[in-house]
Amino acid sequence: MKLGMVGLGRMGSGMTERLRGDGHDVMTYDPQVESTASSLEELAQQLEAPRVVWMMIPAGEITENTTRELMGILDEDDVLVDGGNSNFHDTQRRNAEAAEQGIHFLDVGVSGGIWGLQEGFCLMAGGPDEAVGRVQPALETLAPPDGWAHVGPSGAGHFVKMVHNGIEYGLMQAYAEGFEVLNASELELDLEQISGIWRYGSVVRSWLLELLHDALAQHGDGLEDIAGYVDDSGEGRWTIFEAINEDVPAPVISAALYARFASRQDESFAAKINAALRQQFGGHAVKSEP
Repeated sequence: MKLGMVGLGRMGSGMTERLRGDGHDVMTYDPQVESTASSLEELAQQLEAPRVVWMMIPAGEITENTTRELMGILDEDDVLVDGGNSNFHDTQRRNAEAAEQGIHFLDVGVSGGIWGLQEGFCLMAGGPDEAVGRVQPALETLAPPDGWAHVGPSGAGHFVKMVHNGIEYGLMQAYAEGFEVLNASELELDLEQISGIWRYGSVVRSWLLELLHDALAQHGDGLEDIAGYVDDSGEGRWTIFEAINEDVPAPVISAALYARFASRQDESFAAKINAALRQQFGGHAVKSEP
């Protein structure tokens, strides 16, 4: 099939290459890198009606502005796909706005990272059946066998991807805490070795563990050249917000998000409060600032 790809970053470029490798005709637009089009208007002109345009750009203002610009360019019966990590509430609003113009709006959660080109991308599609059917050839190329599904109506794709990323937070934090315990031990354990054997037969084996083993092999057990600063792109927060709205307890994902917040502090003011209180009520010693 022929489609347009907007955004050629780490994900968009890999997806474009995978699509082209399977015979799809992909027109591209990204102002930062070489593309087939120099504008969204030119990209639309390079596609035949009914068009399919897939956005792989950061959530937030850039997606909002690009969506609005494309809805001013595309025609009735065209399909616009948001493959970024947009908030599903924004997706539902954009779907309603697109529907007023007769444009089909799909949200497709995409997981796979930089390995997606080689291994395939897991795809979670939300939107009307007809529009999903239109892009199905691309979905089947991008995903590994059994690696994509039409998970529900508008917003469902981004909602499922949001929860997927929340789960990812918890899994990563569990590995992080476990390996910190191992690293602190006086037994002088070989973390690369342990992560290596856990990849085979262990109940905690996973792709994340394989990536951790690769990182330890590359950087050494102490990871001395990696700063302990962990950012978040929003999906963990949104998962917790929805858990609260639905009265669903999510203590592991919440704790994992707070651990990321703590990683960004040079020094914890809360810890200073704790130390001061222990000194006041129990006479416990405190350490002075260096």
